[in-house]
Amino acid sequence: MLCCAYPCVPKTRPAMGRRHAAGYLALALVLPCFGPPAAMAADWYKGPARAASDEWIVTDGSVTVTSHGSVFASTGVTAALNGKLQQSGARVRVEAMAGSYGYTNDAGAHVNGRQVEGGALIGYEWIWREARLAGLVGLSVRNTTLSITDPGNPVVGTSVGVKGSLDFYTRPTDRTMVSAHGSFSSNDMAYYTRFKAGYRIGSNLFVGPEAYIMGNDFYSQWRLGVHLTGLQMGPLQAGLSAGYLHDREQKGGAYGTFDLRAQF
Repeated sequence: MLCCAYPCVPKTRPAMGRRHAAGYLALALVLPCFGPPAAMAADWYKGPARAASDEWIVTDGSVTVTSHGSVFASTGVTAALNGKLQQSGARVRVEAMAGSYGYTNDAGAHVNGRQVEGGALIGYEWIWREARLAGLVGLSVRNTTLSITDPGNPVVGTSVGVKGSLDFYTRPTDRTMVSAHGSFSSNDMAYYTRFKAGYRIGSNLFVGPEAYIMGNDFYSQWRLGVHLTGLQMGPLQAGLSAGYLHDREQKGGAYGTFDLRAQF
Protein backbone atom coordinates (compact mmCIF):
# COMPACT_ATOMS: atom_id res chain seq x y z
CA MET A 1 0.00 0.00 0.00
CA LEU A 2 5.20 0.36 0.05
CA CYS A 3 4.33 0.14 -1.05
CA CYS A 4 7.86 1.31 -2.11
CA ALA A 5 9.10 3.79 -4.20
CA TYR A 6 10.22 0.22 -4.82
CA PRO A 7 12.84 -0.61 -2.21
CA CYS A 8 14.85 -3.23 -4.01
CA VAL A 9 18.53 -3.68 -4.73
CA PRO A 10 19.15 -3.96 -8.47
CA LYS A 11 20.36 -7.05 -10.21
CA THR A 12 20.47 -7.56 -13.97
CA ARG A 13 18.36 -9.56 -16.38
CA PRO A 14 17.78 -9.39 -20.13
CA ALA A 15 15.76 -6.38 -21.23
CA MET A 16 12.05 -6.94 -21.94
CA GLY A 17 10.74 -6.31 -25.47
CA ARG A 18 8.42 -3.33 -25.85
CA ARG A 19 5.50 -5.49 -27.03
CA HIS A 20 5.82 -7.84 -24.05
CA ALA A 21 6.38 -4.92 -21.69
CA ALA A 22 3.12 -3.31 -22.77
CA GLY A 23 1.22 -6.51 -22.03
CA TYR A 24 2.77 -6.95 -18.61
CA LEU A 25 2.19 -3.28 -17.78
CA ALA A 26 -1.50 -3.69 -18.57
CA LEU A 27 -1.69 -6.82 -16.40
CA ALA A 28 0.05 -5.14 -13.49
CA LEU A 29 -2.26 -2.13 -13.67
CA VAL A 30 -5.51 -4.09 -14.01
CA LEU A 31 -4.96 -6.96 -11.58
CA PRO A 32 -4.44 -4.96 -8.38
CA CYS A 33 -7.33 -2.77 -7.34
CA PHE A 34 -8.30 -3.37 -3.11
CA GLY A 35 -6.05 -2.69 1.69
CA PRO A 36 -6.75 -0.35 4.42
CA PRO A 37 -7.61 3.28 3.88
CA ALA A 38 -4.38 5.24 3.28
CA ALA A 39 -2.42 2.21 2.04
CA MET A 40 -0.90 2.44 -1.38
CA ALA A 41 0.64 -0.20 -3.58
CA ALA A 42 4.11 1.18 -3.38
CA ASP A 43 4.58 0.13 0.22
CA TRP A 44 6.07 -3.32 -0.03
CA TYR A 45 9.33 -5.02 -0.93
CA LYS A 46 8.92 -7.57 -3.71
CA GLY A 47 12.27 -9.30 -3.58
CA PRO A 48 15.56 -8.26 -5.18
CA ALA A 49 14.98 -6.04 -8.17
CA ARG A 50 15.91 -7.41 -11.54
CA ALA A 51 16.42 -4.09 -13.25
CA ALA A 52 18.15 -3.96 -16.59
CA SER A 53 19.97 -0.82 -17.66
CA ASP A 54 17.07 0.35 -19.85
CA GLU A 55 14.28 -0.17 -17.28
CA TRP A 56 12.85 3.09 -15.94
CA ILE A 57 9.27 2.36 -14.83
CA VAL A 58 8.04 0.16 -11.99
CA THR A 59 4.38 -0.74 -11.43
CA ASP A 60 3.13 -2.03 -8.08
CA GLY A 61 -0.22 -3.41 -7.03
CA SER A 62 -1.65 -4.72 -3.78
CA VAL A 63 -4.92 -6.35 -2.72
CA THR A 64 -5.87 -6.77 0.95
CA VAL A 65 -8.89 -8.45 2.53
CA THR A 66 -9.74 -8.78 6.23
CA SER A 67 -12.09 -10.88 8.32
CA HIS A 68 -13.85 -7.63 9.25
CA GLY A 69 -15.18 -7.45 5.70
CA SER A 70 -12.91 -4.77 4.28
CA VAL A 71 -11.52 -5.12 0.77
CA PHE A 72 -9.04 -2.62 -0.59
CA ALA A 73 -6.78 -2.42 -3.62
CA SER A 74 -4.09 0.00 -4.64
CA THR A 75 -1.83 0.51 -7.61
CA GLY A 76 1.05 2.84 -8.34
CA VAL A 77 3.45 3.65 -11.16
CA THR A 78 6.86 5.14 -10.39
CA ALA A 79 9.22 6.45 -13.08
CA ALA A 80 12.89 7.37 -12.96
CA LEU A 81 13.29 10.77 -14.61
CA ASN A 82 16.89 9.94 -15.52
CA GLY A 83 15.67 6.79 -17.29
CA LYS A 84 17.49 4.36 -15.01
CA LEU A 85 15.83 2.66 -12.01
CA GLN A 86 19.12 1.31 -10.71
CA GLN A 87 20.75 4.75 -10.40
CA SER A 88 20.11 7.51 -7.88
CA GLY A 89 17.89 10.22 -9.25
CA ALA A 90 14.55 12.02 -9.32
CA ARG A 91 11.35 9.97 -9.23
CA VAL A 92 7.71 10.70 -10.03
CA ARG A 93 4.78 8.55 -8.93
CA VAL A 94 1.07 8.39 -9.64
CA GLU A 95 -1.07 6.17 -7.43
CA ALA A 96 -4.67 5.16 -6.82
CA MET A 97 -6.60 3.28 -4.17
CA ALA A 98 -10.19 2.07 -3.78
CA GLY A 99 -12.07 -0.13 -1.36
CA SER A 100 -14.94 -0.77 0.99
CA TYR A 101 -15.31 -1.48 4.70
CA GLY A 102 -17.94 -1.72 7.42
CA TYR A 103 -18.33 -1.12 11.15
CA THR A 104 -20.93 -0.70 13.89
CA ASN A 105 -21.37 2.86 15.14
CA ASP A 106 -22.02 4.08 18.67
CA ALA A 107 -25.78 3.78 18.15
CA GLY A 108 -25.47 0.11 17.23
CA ALA A 109 -26.20 0.61 13.52
CA HIS A 110 -24.07 -1.00 10.82
CA VAL A 111 -22.28 1.47 8.56
CA ASN A 112 -20.78 0.63 5.17
CA GLY A 113 -18.05 2.88 3.83
CA ARG A 114 -16.44 3.30 0.43
CA GLN A 115 -13.24 5.15 -0.24
CA VAL A 116 -11.28 6.15 -3.33
CA GLU A 117 -8.04 8.10 -3.48
CA GLY A 118 -5.58 9.27 -6.09
CA GLY A 119 -2.28 11.09 -5.82
CA ALA A 120 0.78 12.40 -7.62
CA LEU A 121 4.18 12.70 -5.93
CA ILE A 122 7.71 13.71 -6.85
CA GLY A 123 10.96 13.12 -5.02
CA TYR A 124 14.39 11.52 -5.06
CA GLU A 125 15.81 8.05 -4.57
CA TRP A 126 19.31 7.33 -3.27
CA ILE A 127 20.80 3.99 -4.25
CA TRP A 128 23.82 2.30 -2.71
CA ARG A 129 25.31 -1.13 -3.23
CA GLU A 130 23.01 -2.90 -0.74
CA ALA A 131 20.37 -0.30 0.10
CA ARG A 132 17.85 2.16 -1.30
CA LEU A 133 16.08 5.15 0.25
CA ALA A 134 13.36 7.16 -1.48
CA GLY A 135 11.46 10.22 -0.31
CA LEU A 136 8.52 11.73 -2.19
CA VAL A 137 5.97 14.48 -1.56
CA GLY A 138 2.88 15.57 -3.44
CA LEU A 139 -0.89 15.96 -3.41
CA SER A 140 -3.66 13.45 -2.87
CA VAL A 141 -7.43 13.61 -3.36
CA ARG A 142 -9.69 11.36 -1.27
CA ASN A 143 -13.42 10.74 -1.27
CA THR A 144 -15.19 8.75 1.46
CA THR A 145 -18.90 7.93 1.47
CA LEU A 146 -20.96 6.28 4.24
CA SER A 147 -24.17 4.30 3.84
CA ILE A 148 -25.80 6.26 6.68
CA THR A 149 -24.91 9.44 8.51
CA ASP A 150 -22.59 8.77 11.44
CA PRO A 151 -21.95 11.79 13.69
CA GLY A 152 -19.09 9.90 15.34
CA ASN A 153 -17.12 9.51 12.13
CA PRO A 154 -15.51 12.70 10.80
CA VAL A 155 -13.85 10.90 7.88
CA VAL A 156 -16.43 11.53 5.16
CA GLY A 157 -16.63 13.64 2.01
CA THR A 158 -13.96 14.82 -0.42
CA SER A 159 -10.67 16.42 0.59
CA VAL A 160 -7.39 17.48 -1.00
CA GLY A 161 -4.20 17.30 1.02
CA VAL A 162 -0.44 17.03 1.08
CA LYS A 163 1.09 13.57 1.19
CA GLY A 164 4.62 12.42 1.98
CA SER A 165 6.17 8.98 1.58
CA LEU A 166 9.43 7.30 2.64
CA ASP A 167 10.66 3.91 1.41
CA PHE A 168 13.73 2.02 2.58
CA TYR A 169 15.28 -1.33 1.70
CA THR A 170 18.55 -2.95 2.64
CA ARG A 171 20.33 -6.32 2.46
CA PRO A 172 22.32 -6.50 5.74
CA THR A 173 23.72 -9.86 4.65
CA ASP A 174 23.51 -12.03 1.56
CA ARG A 175 20.66 -14.04 3.12
CA THR A 176 18.65 -11.29 4.83
CA MET A 177 16.56 -8.26 3.90
CA VAL A 178 14.80 -5.43 5.72
CA SER A 179 12.27 -3.04 4.21
CA ALA A 180 10.13 -0.24 5.58
CA HIS A 181 7.52 2.08 4.15
CA GLY A 182 5.79 5.03 5.77
CA SER A 183 3.35 7.63 4.51
CA PHE A 184 1.36 10.50 5.96
CA SER A 185 -1.43 12.57 4.42
CA SER A 186 -3.13 15.69 5.70
CA ASN A 187 -6.36 14.16 4.34
CA ASP A 188 -8.00 13.02 7.61
CA MET A 189 -4.50 12.90 9.16
CA ALA A 190 -4.00 9.46 7.64
CA TYR A 191 -0.83 7.49 8.39
CA TYR A 192 0.44 4.11 7.24
CA THR A 193 3.59 2.12 7.98
CA ARG A 194 4.75 -1.37 6.99
CA PHE A 195 7.92 -3.10 8.14
CA LYS A 196 9.28 -6.40 6.81
CA ALA A 197 12.29 -8.53 7.63
CA GLY A 198 13.15 -11.65 5.68
CA TYR A 199 15.50 -14.61 5.39
CA ARG A 200 16.36 -15.93 1.95
CA ILE A 201 15.10 -19.47 1.36
CA GLY A 202 15.50 -19.50 -2.41
CA SER A 203 17.26 -17.64 -5.19
CA ASN A 204 15.22 -14.46 -4.67
CA LEU A 205 12.62 -15.77 -2.20
CA PHE A 206 12.37 -14.40 1.35
CA VAL A 207 10.21 -15.34 4.31
CA GLY A 208 9.86 -13.51 7.62
CA PRO A 209 7.74 -11.33 9.89
CA GLU A 210 5.94 -8.13 9.02
CA ALA A 211 4.17 -5.43 11.01
CA TYR A 212 1.77 -2.59 10.17
CA ILE A 213 0.54 0.49 12.00
CA MET A 214 -2.15 2.60 10.32
CA GLY A 215 -5.00 4.96 11.04
CA ASN A 216 -6.63 8.36 10.59
CA ASP A 217 -8.95 10.73 12.46
CA PHE A 218 -11.48 7.92 12.96
CA TYR A 219 -9.78 4.54 13.14
CA SER A 220 -6.49 2.96 14.19
CA GLN A 221 -5.21 -0.52 13.50
CA TRP A 222 -2.08 -2.66 13.87
CA ARG A 223 -1.15 -5.95 12.24
CA LEU A 224 1.39 -8.69 12.81
CA GLY A 225 1.97 -11.40 10.24
CA VAL A 226 4.27 -13.47 8.06
CA HIS A 227 5.24 -12.69 4.47
CA LEU A 228 6.59 -14.67 1.53
CA THR A 229 8.30 -12.25 -0.84
CA GLY A 230 9.96 -12.56 -4.23
CA LEU A 231 7.82 -15.18 -5.98
CA GLN A 232 8.90 -14.97 -9.61
CA MET A 233 6.17 -15.15 -12.28
CA GLY A 234 8.05 -14.53 -15.50
CA PRO A 235 8.94 -10.82 -15.43
CA LEU A 236 6.52 -10.26 -12.53
CA GLN A 237 7.31 -10.53 -8.84
CA ALA A 238 4.62 -11.48 -6.33
CA GLY A 239 4.29 -11.58 -2.57
CA LEU A 240 1.87 -13.12 -0.09
CA SER A 241 1.30 -12.26 3.55
CA ALA A 242 -1.23 -13.02 6.29
CA GLY A 243 -1.63 -12.55 10.00
CA TYR A 244 -3.51 -11.05 12.93
CA LEU A 245 -4.94 -7.53 13.13
CA HIS A 246 -6.41 -5.43 15.92
CA ASP A 247 -8.74 -2.55 15.16
CA ARG A 248 -9.86 0.10 17.63
CA GLU A 249 -13.47 -0.24 16.48
CA GLN A 250 -13.76 -3.93 15.59
CA LYS A 251 -11.05 -5.48 17.77
CA GLY A 252 -9.27 -8.66 16.65
CA GLY A 253 -9.32 -10.28 13.24
CA ALA A 254 -7.25 -11.64 10.37
CA TYR A 255 -5.87 -10.20 7.13
CA GLY A 256 -4.37 -11.43 3.89
CA THR A 257 -2.44 -9.50 1.22
CA PHE A 258 -1.36 -10.25 -2.33
CA ASP A 259 1.31 -7.98 -3.87
CA LEU A 260 2.51 -7.74 -7.45
CA ARG A 261 5.25 -5.80 -9.24
CA ALA A 262 6.55 -5.34 -12.76
CA GLN A 263 9.45 -3.27 -14.17
CA PHE A 264 9.92 -1.95 -17.70
